[in-house]
Amino acid sequence: QVQLVESGGGLVQAGGSLRLSCAASKTIASISIMGWHRQAPGKERELVATATNGGRTNYADSVKDRFIISRDGTKNTVYLQMNSLKPEDTGRYYCSAGRYQNYWGQGTQVTVSS
Repeated sequence: QVQLVESGGGLVQAGGSLRLSCAASKTIASISIMGWHRQAPGKERELVATATNGGRTNYADSVKDRFIISRDGTKNTVYLQMNSLKPEDTGRYYCSAGRYQNYWGQGTQVTVSS
């Protein structure tokens, strides 16, 4: 079992930046894949980015070159640096852990105003 707690969301103007954090209750070094997802009102949850414990990252096309996912094993935390935010990035952002997204946090709200 691992508990995940997201933080860092908020209201930001288009073009701005936010950094989301996902703190895990146990070491993340043994967790093969950590991910960030988001869900906008009325839409399905979508994958935003993943990072493996081997250093590989993957991004949704819609966020490539704007978002950066990173893992800090010393703090058992995963980050999502979001730059050049757009109104369509608005949604609730969730952290997941595990190859099959076995564990989820409660999410943090991101709202981007135009």
